[in-house]
Amino acid sequence: MSYIHEQADWPNLAWNDAKLSPLLADVRHRQGRLLGRMEGLGFQLRAEASLTTLTADVVQSSAIEGELLDAAQVRSSIARRLGLDFGGSARASRDVEGVVEMMLDATQNYAAPLTSERLFGWHASLFPTGRSGMRRITVGAWRPADIGAMQVVSGPMGRERVHFEAPRADRLEREVSTFLDWFEAAGGIDPVLKAGIAHFWFVTLHPFEDGNGRISRAIGDMALARAEGTKERFYSMSKQIEAEKKQYYLNLERSQKGGMDITSWLEWFLGCLGRAVAGAENVLASILRKARIWERIHERSPVNQRQRKVINRLLDGFEGKLSTSKYAKLAKCSTDTALRDIGSLLDQGIFIREEGGGRNTSYRFAEPEAWMRSAD
Repeated sequence: MSYIHEQADWPNLAWNDAKLSPLLADVRHRQGRLLGRMEGLGFQLRAEASLTTLTADVVQSSAIEGELLDAAQVRSSIARRLGLDFGGSARASRDVEGVVEMMLDATQNYAAPLTSERLFGWHASLFPTGRSGMRRITVGAWRPADIGAMQVVSGPMGRERVHFEAPRADRLEREVSTFLDWFEAAGGIDPVLKAGIAHFWFVTLHPFEDGNGRISRAIGDMALARAEGTKERFYSMSKQIEAEKKQYYLNLERSQKGGMDITSWLEWFLGCLGRAVAGAENVLASILRKARIWERIHERSPVNQRQRKVINRLLDGFEGKLSTSKYAKLAKCSTDTALRDIGSLLDQGIFIREEGGGRNTSYRFAEPEAWMRSAD
């Protein structure tokens, strides 16, 4: 089996512009329309949309690799780093802080050159303990030769299937240098197309012992931020890749075992990107609905900071039933204070008492459309 990086023409990747042009034009149109809609919103709504998107990007990029991060921790970490006061107060673990640091550097500092040292910093952020799970790995440096061939495998031990084998370690310094020179070169390739090529190229090199997928996606997001010329992120490519994970890996594998023509990979990448941008409409609709609900709440009666915090948690997708004790925990107040707050929200019709009583008494957010109509 010959891999793409073993061929004589590597890394002179090629693609069919005629096949890609309609897809690229469609993605560019979708991006422009989405950015245009976002520009018409106020700072608060744009910031919330970007925070939601960045949170999804961090959580889903790790989920692709089978690592589950706490979304509340991720959101809180991003909000704190961006100076936003509506991201929650969950304390983030070292692992979460590291992934957030990498993603924000890629998207917020997108114009800064991508260098080996910067990549080493990202890698060190991903593995703050110097371990991947229980295994100690080389951090902040290219994978060493003594670990042997870097393979992507699946299946039970003894019957593994090798999907891909990366270039030898002794090639990495030269290979990554060539990639970085290309990535920073100006002109010639549409920046959106460049994002797809960069993603494929870097993950094919697989220069680190672990974390290559997440870093490849961060590089792709960096290229997309450059394409749009903005730090604000309103769609999540990683979220869409996670939804299409099987096709993601199949398309990577096929292209890594083919010739220099990566048209099929880029067709899938641009299609996935288009679907990611289309999915951002749902995020926008949710945030606009939330803003309209808050307008109506303020029209009816003011709420205190505790009530605001709990209502926001419910609007953001609180799981389970809200009891007095859970309210007290969320609002960081006593049970008596929680009861008074809940009573006020019941009187306003914002909360509804669920069936049952006593210790099992719980509350839910009233269907907003119902009490919003009653206020008209």
